[in-house]
Amino acid sequence: MVKVVTPDYWDEACGHLAERDRVMAKLIPQFGEARLQSRGDAFTTLARSIVGQQISVKAAQAVWERFTALLPGPASRIAPAALLALAPETMRAAGLSARKVEYLLDLASHFESGAVHVRSWKSMDDEAIIDELVAIRGIGRWTAEMFLIFHLMRPNVLPLDDVGLLKGISQNYFSGEPVSRAEAREVGEAWAPFRSVATWYIWRSLDPLPVEY
Repeated sequence: MVKVVTPDYWDEACGHLAERDRVMAKLIPQFGEARLQSRGDAFTTLARSIVGQQISVKAAQAVWERFTALLPGPASRIAPAALLALAPETMRAAGLSARKVEYLLDLASHFESGAVHVRSWKSMDDEAIIDELVAIRGIGRWTAEMFLIFHLMRPNVLPLDDVGLLKGISQNYFSGEPVSRAEAREVGEAWAPFRSVATWYIWRSLDPLPVEY
């Protein structure tokens, strides 16, 4: 069984956002008790994000299942050392591109060597964690921000490179007119210190199914 965790700040955040923002006041009640969920461990979450890059969700799931079948233990918690023990050719045979194999091995090396300070993340600010993550090949700022929201459940992330966020702000605040990053940032200022929560509801306004990562 995969343990599912939800943020302890969610109710406070919803009250804060509904009080300060008319759009949030309308959106939040539409989704009842639904809330952000975190599952799996840090390494597995990041590995899965690399596997899923630039392919459909269905294709990513198929490759992920073939890839994790090569490893001992549950697919929800793979070990960096076990991944490093795999031959690149074996990983390629599971459907991974040569580049993704390189990215996964670099990710595993960072975790196995202690180059990422997982145990210190609780005390580190968002930007410091992003700096650690983007040093890993195949992880850019967007992926790092999704990790902050969906795995670490940081409350105040505003992923301005996210197409869905910009589209949702356009539809909910600008009557469908195109929105610049600067305009999105300005809307997001009113959401602080719970910009992750507001972003989650903006995503839900586009797709009622919960966003998972």
